[in-house]
Amino acid sequence: MTTNNYPEGLPDISVLEKLANQFFSALPGTAQAPPSSAVGGTPPAAFSPSGATDLRDHKQPDSKLTDTEHIPASVAGSGISPSAIEQGNAVDINDPQTSLPDPQSTGLGNVPQSVAGSGISPSAIEQNNAVDLQNPQTSFPDPHRSLKPDQPVPGNRYASYLERINNRTDRSGNTPLGSGNNYTLPTTLDYLPGFMDQPFEAAVSELLQNIPSVPFSPQLRGGSVSEPAFYFLNEKNLLKTFGNSSVAAAKEQGDGQKSAAEINRIRQDFPILQEYVKGKPLIWLDNAATTQKPKQVIDRISYFYEHENSNVHRAAHELAARSTDAYEAARKKVQTFLNAGSPNEIVFVRGTTEAINLVAKSWGEQNLHEGDEIILSHLEHHANIVPWQQLASKKGLKIRVIPVDDDGQLILGEYAKLLNSKTKLVSFTQVSNALGTITPAKQIVDMAHQASAKVLVDGAQSVSHMRTDVRALDADWFVFSGHKIFGPTGIGVLYGKEYLLNETQPWQGGGNMIKDVTFEYTQYHNAPVRFEAGTGNIADAVGLGAAIDYVSKLGMEWISQYEHYLLLYATRLLKGVPGLRLIGTAPDKASVLSFVLDGYKTEQIGSALNEEGIAVRSGHHCAQPILRRFGLESTVRPSLAFYNTCADVDVLVSTLYRLARK
Repeated sequence: MTTNNYPEGLPDISVLEKLANQFFSALPGTAQAPPSSAVGGTPPAAFSPSGATDLRDHKQPDSKLTDTEHIPASVAGSGISPSAIEQGNAVDINDPQTSLPDPQSTGLGNVPQSVAGSGISPSAIEQNNAVDLQNPQTSFPDPHRSLKPDQPVPGNRYASYLERINNRTDRSGNTPLGSGNNYTLPTTLDYLPGFMDQPFEAAVSELLQNIPSVPFSPQLRGGSVSEPAFYFLNEKNLLKTFGNSSVAAAKEQGDGQKSAAEINRIRQDFPILQEYVKGKPLIWLDNAATTQKPKQVIDRISYFYEHENSNVHRAAHELAARSTDAYEAARKKVQTFLNAGSPNEIVFVRGTTEAINLVAKSWGEQNLHEGDEIILSHLEHHANIVPWQQLASKKGLKIRVIPVDDDGQLILGEYAKLLNSKTKLVSFTQVSNALGTITPAKQIVDMAHQASAKVLVDGAQSVSHMRTDVRALDADWFVFSGHKIFGPTGIGVLYGKEYLLNETQPWQGGGNMIKDVTFEYTQYHNAPVRFEAGTGNIADAVGLGAAIDYVSKLGMEWISQYEHYLLLYATRLLKGVPGLRLIGTAPDKASVLSFVLDGYKTEQIGSALNEEGIAVRSGHHCAQPILRRFGLESTVRPSLAFYNTCADVDVLVSTLYRLARK
């Protein structure tokens, strides 16, 4: 027997195939030999590599299974069987003909032969959807799937993703990688709930190593999509709409964008981005109101309730220990994220609003007196106005306001004039939720401290867009909400300098926050738990920790840079829409855009955008004073996050342009 080009005397596979065919042909009643294929079953007659998509697309509904069964994502055609995952017996894709020995395998029972390490899952065999081990990034066509271009496929979140990337065009309509030069995505296991140490950046790095760098192209949404009429930096269409100068400027800013493949990989972590609205893929541009949640956060919360659920701090049993560890680990993550000096400076609250009320109704009640002054800015959200108004009305305080110029920037010269010996507190936002203006926070804090005033910084809109360092900022308090930074709703953080928290009497009493209680006297714990009376929102605090893990692994610097490029791109194109007026044009902005359009009420625009699947905020944004500064009662407010793309902006602008034409 020949051993052509095989080491250690192994036979040539073609010779084995020939012998096998002769053997099967000689069997009684056998018309022809079975065709050679991957292990397990006869393949369909036609094999079509051109129909290949991301392997994760091939999970199919199985009438024998229920949605509640925990089936690994790899079952349907991924090339790794469930038992292989459980037993650490996954096929080496780089050498798919070999597998690790399975000490538990007996070869008995009604288990398909492919289960124990062959690289083909049972459901794949049943559905004729087995992976081709000679080319594991492709698979046989699945007769059970019927893709419709304008309809999402249940259970198949990433349909035709790889095909769409391979068929992408650049800004001139050319295929940058050349005809037939397909590239593939590495298969990576999803994050396991509760194990957040899986390095996200390593997965992204691996992805980028396997995908050539190409210009940023649109997120083609849906199953089978042709080039839209308003395409990402398609110069023919944009020139027709906006003219040479506007397109050239937008193109120049867009050149700094990250690879589309990187953003698409990140988008896959957010299940809700696969939703359809009015029959069209969701474009979420309401991030200033709330951000969407990655699967890692959703899974971490589920894992808590499935494996760790208990009250914290007050029991000796195992689940109490797990719950307390998870809760305090989340506090430590927040401390590190903010660069606070100690976890004792991190108080969990319901959100920014509760944090500000806590300071007003504890420190404010105890330390401010008639005639004292509080300085706010004209940019403030109602949550940073109303609590101070209530306190001022109760105690005879005076509120003074830092004005803004016509671009929406704070006028520091006027702020300096407001500071005096009566100023006891300055409370201001780091980023305006209505205009996106970034305030000179460090300068404002330093000026207040020179006047011996305390400072609270509202970081609700800044914490998800830029790195926060509370020690460098030197604010006395810093507050933010978890749902603004891709975490759960109903959880937030009050950072306070430790000495200041310990000097402040708690505003709520109850369990958890006490050392000792008699009917005559109560002794409180030190911070932070002195401000965490009762059973807290433990699961969502843990979820917030997972969200901080997520953005930290992406990198706040990267997030800030990417969103900056996206903001510039959107600003350039919005300026070209006839009759559109941008509100808030400060040179230093976060990714918030606020505008009005001639001939339309803001709610009409919001409704028209919703018909295209675009979610924006229309209204006063709980910031009526700053809008009235510009003579308005409401605006339309698209706001961007790192999972948004230039294609999202294109759909927004094209819709606005159609409205403007009417």
